[in-house]
Formats: sequence, C-alpha cells, structure tokens
Amino acid sequence: MIVMKREALVFKAFSDEIRLRILALLAREELCVAELMAALALPQSTVSRHLATLRQAGLVEDQRQGVYVRYRLLPQGNTLERDLIFLVEKRLAALDQAQIDRGRLQIYRQR
Repeated sequence: MIVMKREALVFKAFSDEIRLRILALLAREELCVAELMAALALPQSTVSRHLATLRQAGLVEDQRQGVYVRYRLLPQGNTLERDLIFLVEKRLAALDQAQIDRGRLQIYRQR
C-alpha cells in the first residue's frame, strides 16, 4: 500500500503541464525560482506551488545558496521514476514549449 501511495504521488507530479515544463528545465540544470518564473512566464506563487508538489513526490530537491534556493532533479533509484525522468529529458525537452521556455531563460540571464 505504501508503494502505491508513493507511485500515485509520482504520477500526480507528472500529470500537470506546468510541472512537466519545470521538470524539462531541471533536467538540463539546477535553477532558482526566479529563473523558473522567467522561463515559464508565471508568478512566484504558481511556480512555488508546483515545486512543492514535485518535492513531495521526491522528484526534486532544494538547496539554499545564500539568498537563493536552487532546485534540481533528484537522482532516482526507483525504476518508474528513472523511466519517467528519461522521457522528460529525451521527449519533452525537444517539444516547442520546452524550447520557448529555454529561450525565455536565456533572455532572462542576459539582462
């Protein structure tokens, strides 16, 4: 039963377009909330709420660096999670929306 509950959290995390976009960005590099906000063109509250869901599912972790909190994908031990992250890295990262998000991130960093 506990395993199924964990799996349900993982599938919930993968069931939202914004969370998939966040995962596609984090599959490439660690990012802070401000960078995610710029890349996704979304407010802080929305990004933080989705990051909390991804943290609860055990897919991302945060690390404080000075005044910033950086987020990264967790190395996965579970086969299901590894397979899903692989799909994010290989399939979702190639989609037009992921490229648009990366372009916004690049513009944000050039300021």
